[in-house]
Amino acid sequence: MFKVKLVRSLIGCTPAQRKTLAALGLKRIRQENTLKDTPAVAGMIENVKHLVEVSKS
Repeated sequence: MFKVKLVRSLIGCTPAQRKTLAALGLKRIRQENTLKDTPAVAGMIENVKHLVEVSKS
């Protein structure tokens, strides 16, 4: 399981990055979501790694 937390603003992000964050369930700064450890989720996190904080749980 991944615990993902949005730590940077969406201002200045590309539309694709905004859609990726929405798919991860993150809309506001400091919002957290727990996701399953799948290759698809890992790929989405990799695309927005500069905006989120990730920890294994």
